[in-house]
Amino acid sequence: MDDRLIDDETLSLDRKSVLPGEGFFYPDSLAAERAREEARERVAGAETVVVADPDADGLACVALIGTARGETALLPASPHDLGDQLARAVEHLAEGATVYVCDLCPDDPSDLDALDELAERTSAIAWYDHHEWTPELVEGVRDAGVELVVGDSDTVCTADVALEELDYEFPDRFAELVAVTRDHDLWIREDERSDDLADYAHWVDPEEYVATVTEHGPDLPPEARELLSDRRVEKQALIEKAVERAERHEIGPWTVGVTYGRCSQNEVAERLREEGTDAAVIVKPAGSASLRGTDSFERCHEVAAQVNGGGHPKAAGCKPEIYDDMLDYAHHWSTRGAVTKQVILAAFDGLAPEA
Repeated sequence: MDDRLIDDETLSLDRKSVLPGEGFFYPDSLAAERAREEARERVAGAETVVVADPDADGLACVALIGTARGETALLPASPHDLGDQLARAVEHLAEGATVYVCDLCPDDPSDLDALDELAERTSAIAWYDHHEWTPELVEGVRDAGVELVVGDSDTVCTADVALEELDYEFPDRFAELVAVTRDHDLWIREDERSDDLADYAHWVDPEEYVATVTEHGPDLPPEARELLSDRRVEKQALIEKAVERAERHEIGPWTVGVTYGRCSQNEVAERLREEGTDAAVIVKPAGSASLRGTDSFERCHEVAAQVNGGGHPKAAGCKPEIYDDMLDYAHHWSTRGAVTKQVILAAFDGLAPEA
């Protein structure tokens, strides 16, 4: 394939809005091989390893653990590849290392298949989170001898949990970092710095983010703010594209806004909320979708659970299992996610009788 066809630098804004990023087009086998090599480079010889979601909340946990425990290796993971990353940690981790798992909830008990072996290789495992856990998952983690602490998803982010659980007297900037991280992660949006943290975590390497907030807390330095200013020009244009193509559906007592595009889902959801929706669905070109709620709809995790996903009452994610080959993805892009939208709207409809 000609690299130019998937190069974000040469795609027009219209095309970029409806197509996934270039990483999507790498075969899973190639991505898995790269992930194995990256895991080996990251954790080999490390005494403390953090397996974390590389968003602002997960990386705030890495900053806290690194400050409290010294040099720390990060192994980034998402809920969808958590099981694979735990298995890679088993393969490459030094005997007797300490492991923290942060801001991750397994999608399925099978994601924990490597946990017993990991526990045998390590001196201790602590797992901090704030998502919605089932009793089966809690039992699976604790049966492996893991210290599991799950905070209330309505009131705390995972960084709150880490700050509380780590036996260390942190400088004041870390408590402020946690508060601003919570403001974004729980969709409170009362501190303008929270969007800065979320965007900065998305646009720079995880290690750069951790180093920056470790030194500065939530008040990013001038060079970081300059980067944000430059990148937000395109970000705002992609937001506008998604908002313009949004549709509204009346389902039971709720107005659900549904749109499609490569965009910042939180800002798009906020715009749709301002226009009167109770919930927002942002379908992504890669096939997944983000769900965002409001005070009048706090059941996003229930919708996502019906569509191969999960999350929080007001923020969740999912990816319907409807993509069998590249023709399905081609249909997804050309119809702006029509099938995915139908599947997710049907999940909303399933909750309507209860409401």
